[in-house]
Amino acid sequence: MSAEENFIDREYIEDLLKTAKDAGCAEVDSYLDKAERFEGLNHREIAALLLSDKEEHIKRIYHIAWKIKRRIYGNRIVLFAPLYASDYCVNNCSYCSYNCRNKFKRTKLTMDEVREEVRLLEKMGHKRIALEAGEHDKECPIDYILECMRAIYGMKFENGEIRRINVNIAATTVENYRKLKEIGIGTYILFQETYHQPTYEKIHLSGPKRDYLYHLNAFDRAHEGGIDDVGGGVLFGLADPYFETLALMIHNEHLEKCFNVGFHTISVPRLCPAQGVDMDTFPHLLDDSKFEKIVAVLRLALPFTGMILSTRENHAMRKKLLRLGISQISAGSSTEAGGYAKRERREETTHQQFFVNDDRSALSIITELMDDGYIPSFCTACYRNGRTGDRFMSLAKSGQIKNVCLPNALMTLCEYSADYGDALFNEKAAAAVRRELPEIQNEKMRALTSANIEKIRQGRRDFFV
Repeated sequence: MSAEENFIDREYIEDLLKTAKDAGCAEVDSYLDKAERFEGLNHREIAALLLSDKEEHIKRIYHIAWKIKRRIYGNRIVLFAPLYASDYCVNNCSYCSYNCRNKFKRTKLTMDEVREEVRLLEKMGHKRIALEAGEHDKECPIDYILECMRAIYGMKFENGEIRRINVNIAATTVENYRKLKEIGIGTYILFQETYHQPTYEKIHLSGPKRDYLYHLNAFDRAHEGGIDDVGGGVLFGLADPYFETLALMIHNEHLEKCFNVGFHTISVPRLCPAQGVDMDTFPHLLDDSKFEKIVAVLRLALPFTGMILSTRENHAMRKKLLRLGISQISAGSSTEAGGYAKRERREETTHQQFFVNDDRSALSIITELMDDGYIPSFCTACYRNGRTGDRFMSLAKSGQIKNVCLPNALMTLCEYSADYGDALFNEKAAAAVRRELPEIQNEKMRALTSANIEKIRQGRRDFFV
């Protein structure tokens, strides 16, 4: 196992942010020209774009972000939902409602309760989920997570099943990552929360998560354990957001250098109110305009990396950020252990990890995506076909990934329409398919997609390429 390394040079990032303030208009314009050529950005270029407050630069950043989004991802938006299995946690983190000093009745789902949550998620049409749990070796050990995954993958419904389980659990050992790989993990997701070490140590008051370096090197251990699909992120609002953005880029480069592939996805959660969290103690809370710019700059800096947005953000913000680079969103989410069953029984929510700010139903969100010209995608094909890690990224960078993404998006949309849509939705889905099929450039792939869609309409399921 490789030694833990602190590859985040705090002084280097802080110096970058100081010197990048001096970038002139012509210099910033040249950086934007580079981004518009889909060449990404280096550290100074990222810093200069983040710090520019000129309206013409900000407008162009947004325009290029939309252009990149359309070129790389088309109009596809991938859907997922979280499944919280346990809220037991031994960590005392000041930003999280699950912290061990927060007194509430803790929940750990039984396998029957996990299956009930899955049944309700599948009823919404979901095919991929993010399995979430607090850190507690006694109440929620790795064997419990593996048991949950077996239960989820073991469920088959008339209309399908959960086909991909992404896992968001605490940093762990190489051995445990190997176990997750063997059971069939999709993407391993972990947020550094903050890369600013003094802040990290201040807000992680006790518990194993307090170890900054162990947490920072978790993805290295995941790769050693065979997991080549990892998703990073920070919780914006804990420290200087521009520092965090640059640190995210440096972490991505570290993984590319060591393992030939960086983040598969980056999540952009923003600190929001939660039970037992005092928002007044965080001096770096992010306003909407600064948050929008960060999302857009991330899209310019990493044009081929997926970007995920949760229901921490409200309806209006989610709608806006879809144009600035977001490629995956959650829909119909609950952030409470057992929350979907509670919702079904119309019981009051008692303890969420954070307050959901977009509480529309999955169908409402998916329908609006259709109305706005997007293609809701429930695709899980890349993982199932072994297109992970550097294999996926090489396809993305070559531009060839869209030759499979659009067909898979259309086929999964047809599945969703047939199984969960009402008459109006089905009409919209059929119109979207007619509109999008000609956009599949490869003639053989277009013909295959059309044939599979007809089979789906006749009752067959689960076609992917």
